[in-house]
Amino acid sequence: MVASKTRLAPLALAAGCVLSPHSTSGTPDTTTTTTSGTDSAGTTSAAATDAPTTTMPIMSGTSAASTAGTTGGTTMCSLFDCDGSTSGFPTFECDLWEQNCPEGQKCMPWANDGSSAWNATKCTDIMPNAGKPGDLCSAEGGGVSGVDSCEKAAMCWNISQQTGKGTCIAFCMGSPEAPICPGGTHCVIGGNGELILCFPECDPLEQDCPNMDLCIADPMGDGFMCVHDDSGDMGQQNDPCGFPNACDPGLSCLPPSFAAECDPMAPGCCLPFCDLMDPTCTNQGATCIGWYEPDMAPPFLENVGICRLPP
Repeated sequence: MVASKTRLAPLALAAGCVLSPHSTSGTPDTTTTTTSGTDSAGTTSAAATDAPTTTMPIMSGTSAASTAGTTGGTTMCSLFDCDGSTSGFPTFECDLWEQNCPEGQKCMPWANDGSSAWNATKCTDIMPNAGKPGDLCSAEGGGVSGVDSCEKAAMCWNISQQTGKGTCIAFCMGSPEAPICPGGTHCVIGGNGELILCFPECDPLEQDCPNMDLCIADPMGDGFMCVHDDSGDMGQQNDPCGFPNACDPGLSCLPPSFAAECDPMAPGCCLPFCDLMDPTCTNQGATCIGWYEPDMAPPFLENVGICRLPP
């Protein structure tokens, strides 16, 4: 199947972007966001828009500094800790899409400067009995080494700091202009193209992701995707949030103006999804507002709403 293509950007913050160390078109109407931040290519431009968009990074089990990309005319600060740190120049020794390494090797993203940010590609050996997407896996030397136990065109993702184990996830196939992913997943492209991953799709009302992952909105698509839960001790309803996977399951990191209980100075606030067919909202004055414009919801997501103050 031809997959929808997602490029990654951070949730807007007033002073640069702070994204999950583990590491929505289709957002409620009249959402205002500003995308800005510093990254390895400098400072991204800030552009406030009154549009139904909330942006986010992707998530992994390793901390990583930011990278920036301008592919397709979109500039973004992405891939986790956007703290202004500087990474080395990207070096693409092989092509993730074409997998053009010698026999017995695979093209993999890695950090070529000793940092914790994927910023390059290289050929690495395919290990014996390599895992398929969905299998448990491990990575030698950390999640950005480019050396892991997954098969060709896959990498080890969501690596636990406790166990050192992660899950193999497939690379997108096809091309950046026409990515292809298996059914039930869609293509997410990160940074300059150092990551091209097929993320599972999900239902935010069911929170039906495997491995206790979160179901959150696709950054620039029209559905929802499974990502690592980095809410920790925070992330409850009305808690402040600084990145999209900072809320507990069933909640979404949205502008604090959506609820009277939220801190208006916070970059975001955790608010609950709701079912338009059986709406239940507990915040003062909140009502269940459709996530999508009328008649614009993808199949099976028509009932998805968010509890918020009326627009």
